[in-house]
Amino acid sequence: MSRGGLRLRIVSVGRDRDFTAAGVADYAERIGRGAELTLVELRAETGPAAREREADALLLAHGKQKGAAELWSLDQRGEEVTSEELARRIGRLRDAATALTLCIGGDEGLSPRVREAARFNWALSRLTLPHRLARLVALEQLYRALEILRGSPYHK
Repeated sequence: MSRGGLRLRIVSVGRDRDFTAAGVADYAERIGRGAELTLVELRAETGPAAREREADALLLAHGKQKGAAELWSLDQRGEEVTSEELARRIGRLRDAATALTLCIGGDEGLSPRVREAARFNWALSRLTLPHRLARLVALEQLYRALEILRGSPYHK
């Protein structure tokens, strides 16, 4: 797969710290070898209606994607898929030249507005994960999906 064959935009609330930052950088570099990846970190909101203000920012960031982009949310209430199923979904987007925006909420999770706007609500697990760790795991799974599509031995 040539670089730029798939455009991925990961829009998340908050900034990586210590233990997740190195992993995110590693998987971002790996993904960048086979796809165009943009990581967008939005400011975490506080106070009343923080989750709704974060939803506004997430949806606005999705709207800034160049060209047609499919919106996915990362949420434990979403659908769990295998790595192979994720690869098929990613492959369909790649083949249709459709970009992907993946929204990841902050400490308070995603607003229902983001989940409702998403074409696919993806759950990594039914477990509650810290949102920054979930972002790292999602990046690894996106990289794995690309490697499955490439036919590499990474996915054993």
